[in-house]
Amino acid sequence: MAEGNPLLHVSNVRNRLREIVGASTNWSDHQQAMTERVSLSSMLAKSQSDLPPKTMKDSYLEVHLPLGSEPQLREKYLTFHNTVSGTLTSFPSSSPSSVLISYSHTYNLALKRSPLSIVTALVDKIDMRQHTIYPDCDIKFTGHVTWVGKTSIEAKMHVSQFHNGAYSPVLDATFVMVARDPENKRAAFVNPLKPEGPEEEKLFQEGEANKIRRVDLSTASLLKVAPTDEERKVVHSLFLNTLDTKTVSFRSRLLPPNSVWMEDAKLKGLEICHPQERNIFNRIFGGFLMRKAYELGWANACSYGGGRPSLVAVDDILFQKPVEIGSLLLLSSQVCYTQGKHIQVRVHSEVFDPLTRQHNTTNVFHFTFVSDSDAPNIIPMTYGESMLYLDGKRHFNQTVEP
Repeated sequence: MAEGNPLLHVSNVRNRLREIVGASTNWSDHQQAMTERVSLSSMLAKSQSDLPPKTMKDSYLEVHLPLGSEPQLREKYLTFHNTVSGTLTSFPSSSPSSVLISYSHTYNLALKRSPLSIVTALVDKIDMRQHTIYPDCDIKFTGHVTWVGKTSIEAKMHVSQFHNGAYSPVLDATFVMVARDPENKRAAFVNPLKPEGPEEEKLFQEGEANKIRRVDLSTASLLKVAPTDEERKVVHSLFLNTLDTKTVSFRSRLLPPNSVWMEDAKLKGLEICHPQERNIFNRIFGGFLMRKAYELGWANACSYGGGRPSLVAVDDILFQKPVEIGSLLLLSSQVCYTQGKHIQVRVHSEVFDPLTRQHNTTNVFHFTFVSDSDAPNIIPMTYGESMLYLDGKRHFNQTVEP
């Protein structure tokens, strides 16, 4: 697959997006730029049938991060171990690349600017294929649209690194984007997708299956329905294992050996959201939120496991609300499930309004880490913590193969 966008340097992705959208590069001019976009509403399609079908090749994108040939770039991505963090390179780069892929799918040569506001709705899954990323070897991001609904787009990204004469996979990611009107107030139609050949047809069917799976998972959420019979048995077993056998009391609880109460496995952080971290729509960039959530989750897993964990997978990152410039972003991480060397961490982010004293959830992140040695068992005490435990167990089972 070699059509679509020309080869891009990683630094040019946002510039290309600004050209398509017509967004200002200066924070001081953003309000005028957004006001000018309102006039583009008349260019929106009245139905999906009014838009020409596109192929997967139309949206193909290849972005290069030349760590090998441009040494000055390395300082931005290096860790103190003189290695490159997969999250430092992938989260900030994959997110705008997936938006550019979506705009490429909906691109209309006759229009000077796109009337669509395309934003990330969900990071369905990120699977780490390799934990060692070399600081002096080029990295490549490739991807294209794999499925579309009427107003939503699924895009897959693949990250690889050139080493020993060939590119080897680093991670695979699946994003779900949604198209909105120029004011980002209501849904807008996107071009239908026409698969070509059995391989593309398979990708499209996988995207359809992913949509059904997401609906099923939402329907079965523990915030909506009771746990299954098997899950209730798990919770009751955990409860029985913590009872004090010397007393006949439901309140007397003892922590089993090599275990940690869930209440004692938290870590919190605060970010003040400055304009430097804005996206082309002058909200806080999703890659920045992902990175900060990852760093807090990693620090919690590191503290909990007593070692330096590696990221295995990121699962089901839902962007519920945009984060405005100037927001106070509160991040709370919780170890919610453990199995062997694996540590499941949930990070909840919310915006705090000091004037109204209200807290509004913006994102929930699920990270699966693996440590060098077996982690202590995490033990819930309350019913709410037991639901967190079961939710963590579900995410772990989805991301780690048995």
